[in-house]
Amino acid sequence: QVQFVESGGGLVQAGGSLRLSCTASGGDLSSNAIGWYRQGPGKQRELVAIISSGGSVNYVEFAKGRFTISRDNAKNTVYLQMNSLEPEDTAVYYCNAVWGLTDARVKLDYWGQGTQVTVSS
Repeated sequence: QVQFVESGGGLVQAGGSLRLSCTASGGDLSSNAIGWYRQGPGKQRELVAIISSGGSVNYVEFAKGRFTISRDNAKNTVYLQMNSLEPEDTAVYYCNAVWGLTDARVKLDYWGQGTQVTVSS
């Protein structure tokens, strides 16, 4: 069974940066579009960005200009570089395989543990 593993979160001051990593145990990410999602306190999980198997990217509005999604297929890893972080970015961040660059439906109906990002003001 494929299991996504997220890492790289932490506590950072507003304006700081973090780079998150997403790997998959028991599976190959390279042939899949991968999405980063987040769930803030008391909020529903929301899409952050998607990267296709070929490297094309798609961002939601709040991520444009601040976040960069990338992938290294040799390392079976997808990254999310987050700059200019704001307290509103505080959330648990997750990754999952999705159906396409513009189709954010997740392929797996279960999630990893996520990685906590906390941005202090």
